[in-house]
Amino acid sequence: MEERNELYPVFLKVSNLKILIVGGGNVGLEKLTFLLKSSPNAKVQMVAPEFLEDTLELALAHNVEITRDIYNKNYLDGKHMVVACTDKVPVNEEVYHDCRERSILVNVADNPPFCDFYMGGIVTKGNVKIAISTNGKSPTTAKRLRQFFEDVLPERIDDLVQNLNEYRKTLKGDFEEKVEALNEFTKGLVERNDKMG
Repeated sequence: MEERNELYPVFLKVSNLKILIVGGGNVGLEKLTFLLKSSPNAKVQMVAPEFLEDTLELALAHNVEITRDIYNKNYLDGKHMVVACTDKVPVNEEVYHDCRERSILVNVADNPPFCDFYMGGIVTKGNVKIAISTNGKSPTTAKRLRQFFEDVLPERIDDLVQNLNEYRKTLKGDFEEKVEALNEFTKGLVERNDKMG
């Protein structure tokens, strides 16, 4: 039987959430970079005995709290999401089990069974954001798809979104009538876009 991707995609306002990254090496830097690229105002604390210089520079630029210490579960207090990415498998698994006890969402890098969520490929054009998941199977495929969408989505897509938002505000009637009017309006734009492309 064909395996299905049963992940439910959500877009989190991480500036309203408290995130912990456990690990200060290359993977920690990658996870922090990925997070801040998409959400520059994310509230992040990083815990590790030592950190890469690039991580410290990035943390300073984004008000990331740097804590030089080994992991202990007190660092989970008040956290909503945790990413464990140390080079010590037992530490990462300890983080996972501690998070499960407290119902905190957790991602253990490169260990899909120990993940409540994955950090997929992301394409952003102004207000338009597309997230790509391969169900934790192939980050490389997600990266290639991200590059594809970055190339094919027109830069002016954000103008379209802004204009539709203004148009929506002028519409009268109930929810269904508004949806119908917006569907009609955007159908024409998509057809025009196809002919122009």
